[in-house]
Amino acid sequence: MKITINMDDDLLDSVMSITGATTKTEAIHIALRDIVRRAKLLNVLKEGLGLSPEELRSAFDPASDPMRLRVGEGITPFQVTNRPERDS
Repeated sequence: MKITINMDDDLLDSVMSITGATTKTEAIHIALRDIVRRAKLLNVLKEGLGLSPEELRSAFDPASDPMRLRVGEGITPFQVTNRPERDS
């Protein structure tokens, strides 16, 4: 869908720089997807997983150390890994 909007150029440039988007359309798609992702996450956090505290505790291995796993992760730039097909 094509639309015409008034856009803050500095804000759009910042989004393009942060995300590595090469077009304005790509930058807007990334920003919109991120808003939807955050809303879904907030909804899960607000509603919970439907587990009791005991069920939640038993869902994790007490011997695991999540901080140890983070050591091996490098910092990667924010990128889109799945690009939708363009409308004709």
